[in-house]
Amino acid sequence: MKSRASLVLSLTILSILFSMSPLQANEVAEKVAVTASNAWLSLVDGENYAESWNQAAGLFRAAVTREQWQNTLKAVRVPLGKVVARKLKSKQYTKTLPGAPDGEYVVIQYETTFENKKSAVETVTPMLDKDGKWRVSGYYIR
Repeated sequence: MKSRASLVLSLTILSILFSMSPLQANEVAEKVAVTASNAWLSLVDGENYAESWNQAAGLFRAAVTREQWQNTLKAVRVPLGKVVARKLKSKQYTKTLPGAPDGEYVVIQYETTFENKKSAVETVTPMLDKDGKWRVSGYYIR
């Protein structure tokens, strides 16, 4: 009986997913990616740089070592000071990015105020990782 209930639930979920328009599916992906981005940024904001590397996408971890990441963030983020305010500016679902393999990505931009930099734009790019979880694959401050 339990396996029948699981099968019915699985079929119900699949029918809901297939009935969603691509736009609705993109909106869901964007929402989940923003949540993942915010959680990851809280690690960076707390200067927990090693854990932010641990929680990043496999693609990210393959491109930069934990030590390189920690050193880069210390050089870039520490001089900016603490985050005073951060506001979601934009989010865009895409399957392609320059210099990255095809996949599912959401490019997210935040308008951010730091103690020592009043106006910055943080770009965070989560991707759907191989295990089906959204994880950050890129981070840039301008």
